[in-house]
Amino acid sequence: MNWAFASSGRVTETYALGLLRNMLEIPSASYQERALADYLAGAMTDLGFEAHIDGVGNVIGVVERGDGPTVMLLGHLDTASGRLPVRSEDGRLYGRGAVDAKGPLAAMICAVAGAADFRGRLVVIGVVEEETPRSRGAMAIRATHDRPDALIIGEPSGWSSVVLGYKGKLDLRYTVRCPATHPTNPAPKASELAVACWGSLVELLGPDAGHDVFARPGATLCRLNADMTTATADLSIRIPPGFDVDGLVRGLRDRLPAGELEVVNSVAACRVDRADPVVRALVSGVRRLHAQPRLVVKTATSDMNTLAEVWDIPMATYGPGDSSLDHADDEHIMLSDYLRGIDVLTIAISELAHSAVRSGDRVIDAPQPEGSLR
Repeated sequence: MNWAFASSGRVTETYALGLLRNMLEIPSASYQERALADYLAGAMTDLGFEAHIDGVGNVIGVVERGDGPTVMLLGHLDTASGRLPVRSEDGRLYGRGAVDAKGPLAAMICAVAGAADFRGRLVVIGVVEEETPRSRGAMAIRATHDRPDALIIGEPSGWSSVVLGYKGKLDLRYTVRCPATHPTNPAPKASELAVACWGSLVELLGPDAGHDVFARPGATLCRLNADMTTATADLSIRIPPGFDVDGLVRGLRDRLPAGELEVVNSVAACRVDRADPVVRALVSGVRRLHAQPRLVVKTATSDMNTLAEVWDIPMATYGPGDSSLDHADDEHIMLSDYLRGIDVLTIAISELAHSAVRSGDRVIDAPQPEGSLR
């Protein structure tokens, strides 16, 4: 038997911990993911996957185990910039990407490798450039892959929580140029116009806007580069389901006396309900580990948004790790949580083999196992 597997067919704890540590040792900031992709293609091949790297740099591993549904598990390779020393201390593993999102991706790989009783097709994908505005890796997957029957997105939810949805995102860029003039000239300066653009956006969103509530928009002034003659402002708005993006852009343009407002990127909010088969499968996994599952929504954005725009299928987001540590200088994952995350995913994959069945191009619900969430 391959040394990576226990007699039960599951990936061993030693292998799982080593895989994650090796991933953390390989820097993979956005646009620099190739070394990690190469490593994972080799690791997945050793675990029995058919693995390759696609044209944009995504690493894809496939396990075929007979007739049945196709379940895709998709995480991202890239991390925020900046390296952190990789170290273990008091049951924690530190390193850039430990929670966002190498921990969830490593858990997915281990769970799929050990899902010996699954009948169907399992696809694990590590995509590039999730941390960038364009989400090029996920965009390529939705354009080139057949729609799976079910989808799990790998992001840190906490091992006992399942994410039902994310706010969407609208990225805007305002640029303006003004003739050179003396500072005392009453004519508006480019810097003043850029500041006024931000003020107009805040006013349009209203006094209740903020990042702390899922149902309300929240704006961020991401970058301001300005002097009296030229200015550029990058604005990002996190938007709830049903938000009128076109109306906001029109309203802001109407308030700008000069300059150009460009829509750099726009992705809609997404949300599934608690009866979603993927949600139920993950909840079942958490309960089988004797914990009370939490169902949450996030005010950030993930590749779930990108894929939900075109794939109307059961999906949810799950992964071990504390999302409050995303991009943090002390980013780390509790190793016990990582191992529990593998177990939850393994159980969920098995549940999906029975609860998500194909009917033409749709997934319909089969009778649910006892104890699953309805």
